[in-house]
Amino acid sequence: MPKMKTNSGAKKRFTLTGTGKIKRRHAYKSHILTKKETKRKRNLTYSDTVHKADEKNIKLLLGLK
Repeated sequence: MPKMKTNSGAKKRFTLTGTGKIKRRHAYKSHILTKKETKRKRNLTYSDTVHKADEKNIKLLLGLK
């Protein structure tokens, strides 16, 4: 059986934490920023964890268990 390939789009977007959770960035922070409030843009800067319901699918894309 061949090795499972990592999805190259997923490996650019997600990172694994030490506890096994998956970190992600917020969307809507790349362009059309003039109409967004400063507070909203600042809150989109910080990373977040992936929802429990999506973890299984993302781990498959990353080639994890």
